[in-house]
Amino acid sequence: MQQHNNAAKGRWKLFLVIAICAAPMIASYIAYYVIKPEGRTNYGTILDPREHPMPELHAHLLGDTTPVNAGKTTGLEAYRGKWIMLSVDSGDCADACQKKLIDVRQLRLTQGKDMDRIERVWLLMDEQAIATSLLREHDGLHVLRADAKALKGWLPATNESEISDHIYLIDPLGNLMMRFPKDANPNLIKKDLTKLLRASAIG
Repeated sequence: MQQHNNAAKGRWKLFLVIAICAAPMIASYIAYYVIKPEGRTNYGTILDPREHPMPELHAHLLGDTTPVNAGKTTGLEAYRGKWIMLSVDSGDCADACQKKLIDVRQLRLTQGKDMDRIERVWLLMDEQAIATSLLREHDGLHVLRADAKALKGWLPATNESEISDHIYLIDPLGNLMMRFPKDANPNLIKKDLTKLLRASAIG
C-alpha cells in the first residue's frame, strides 16, 4: 500500500513539473489564439491553424545553412521551435519574388538579438533551376522544392491573389498563423513581427 502511495505521489510530482514547464507556452498560445484585447491591430491577417494544418510536403532541400543536408527529403517540421517566415514561388524568381526574399532577409536582421529565433524558408513549386548568385545573396535561406498541389491546398490566398504573392508566418509550434498582404509594406510587417516576438514565451 505504501509503495502504491509513493508511486502515486511520484506521478503527481512529475505532472506538476511538466505543467510548470509548459505553462509559459500554453499562456502564449492562449494569448495569440483565444484572447484578443480590444484595440489590438495587426497588419497581417491572423489565420486559424485548425483550418490550415500542415500537410506532408515531402520536400527536397536545395539550399541550407548546412550544405551537407542539400538534397535530402525534409519538411517544415525540421524548423520546429523557431518562427518561420515563409515564401512560395517559382525557381526562376522574378522581380516580385526577389523583393520578398530581400524583405524577409532584412526583416529578420531588424530583430537584432531576436533574429536567431527566426528561420527563412523559400518553398519552390516547380522544377525551375535557381541561380547560384541568388542563393549566395541570401546566405542562410532554407530552400525546399515541394509539391505545388499540396502547397495550394494548404496555404490560403485571397480572391485577388496567389499563394506566391504572400509572405506567411508559422509559429514555433508549427502552426500557420499569419498571412501578409500582396506587395506588403516591410515596415508594417516588422511591427507585427516585433510584437509577436516580444509577447511570445515560445521560440
